[in-house]
Amino acid sequence: MGVPGSKPGKQAQVLMLGLDGSGKTTLLYKLKYNESVETVPTVGFNIETVETERGSPGLTVWDVGGQRKMRPHWKHHYTDTAGLLFVVDSCALKRMDEARKELQRVLKYESLKGVPLVVLANKQDLPGALNVEDVCVMLDLMRVCGESRAWFIQPCSATTGMGLEEGFRRIVYLMKTPLKQTQEDIRVKMRSKGFSLTAAKQIILCGS
Repeated sequence: MGVPGSKPGKQAQVLMLGLDGSGKTTLLYKLKYNESVETVPTVGFNIETVETERGSPGLTVWDVGGQRKMRPHWKHHYTDTAGLLFVVDSCALKRMDEARKELQRVLKYESLKGVPLVVLANKQDLPGALNVEDVCVMLDLMRVCGESRAWFIQPCSATTGMGLEEGFRRIVYLMKTPLKQTQEDIRVKMRSKGFSLTAAKQIILCGS
């Protein structure tokens, strides 16, 4: 991912959160090194730099451990965060409510007000994975994000690499594009497809 030979610009800080076992670290290493690695639960955090397209800021990605004992420490990483990635295990139906509660708790912090969000619906390569529409509904993203936060949900697989670059490009787009413009993009697509505003948001923002 990125442009060979391009000069690095100002690094934007992106925070990657999610429950333990959602695949955050595996996903990050697959994106950066194109390698599938076996990982152990992250205690503390990992930091990696990810290049993006020419003219866009590089990303400093903070991958913070998702175990219960680590979650109270998430808030120490919110300051100066320009974009938020939240990774969910699309096969873990029984943990989706837990993921929803944690995401809602994160987004309530004043220091993350208006920070764009991309939900990475991981493990889409596995049998029984929930599709992005179901993940969108189970996380209650329409209500949680409302009109004041730009957001998107991206299906992906940390094992195969499917959807990873698209997800990271999306967070860059949301970070550098005014909220009104992202909303207008939705309205344009809505009118072109003949959907109502509510239906269009559900379809477009849930990755269709």
